[in-house]
Amino acid sequence: MNRSLYSLSMLCRVYGVTRGGYYAWKHRGESFRRREDKDLLKCIEEVFQRSRKTYGSPRIQRQLNSNGYSVGVKRVARIMRENGLRARCARIYKANAGHNEFYTKLTNEQLKEVASAPNQVWVGDITYLRAGKKLRYLAVVMDKFSRRVIGWSMSSKRNAELTLKALDRAVHHRRPKGRVVFHTDRGMEYGCYLFRRRLARLGFTQSMNRPRTMNDNAQMESFFHSLKSDCYHAKKFISEVELRRLVESYIPFYNKQRLHSGIGYLSPVQFEQQMC
Repeated sequence: MNRSLYSLSMLCRVYGVTRGGYYAWKHRGESFRRREDKDLLKCIEEVFQRSRKTYGSPRIQRQLNSNGYSVGVKRVARIMRENGLRARCARIYKANAGHNEFYTKLTNEQLKEVASAPNQVWVGDITYLRAGKKLRYLAVVMDKFSRRVIGWSMSSKRNAELTLKALDRAVHHRRPKGRVVFHTDRGMEYGCYLFRRRLARLGFTQSMNRPRTMNDNAQMESFFHSLKSDCYHAKKFISEVELRRLVESYIPFYNKQRLHSGIGYLSPVQFEQQMC
């Protein structure tokens, strides 16, 4: 018996199979299940690429089901794992504003409100983006009910002018009627008298995070996390012009296409259309 046959015989003995069984398995070809997996992989890759490589198995499974494919999330996760498809992820940036007695009269009003329709509770926050060696600050306003981004502004300075511009764009876009609770963190850009007077003229009720509470503005933190993991951390930006193009292209994608688990795996626009 030559060495290769001897090695095969030993291997078959270890696994408790016959040589005839091994040759039958070798010439049998791919199983029907494996062929199905290959076809499914093409659909998964298409959804994955359309999402800018940001969807994990739960969102891809939801999208496939809406496209007419009956497949479980565990199978999608296995196929993605076997083929190295992994959604981008980034750490959430959170500024530590600390506690200041200046804000003692500004309580967390959003905890008292249940947003059951658009323009009842808005949330705002600021994050930083880097262009070359310089920082740019992005202020965003979101409707808490649908997670829809309704206003934003970018500047080299983190001040009240930045947050006011984002607020004014949101007001111009939505033109709310009635009382609106506007919730933010405890940053000076939102707590200064200039910003507070603007809210008062609009008839808005100002709301701020509670001291030492990290999740009071979770929706905005989630948006910044998505923005950075979806497209910011994958690239390098030289100028503010490039950053603006990024934000201008991402926000329509986020509002109209990106599936959100918190609103039943719909986009914000779809959620508003179904609920209103």
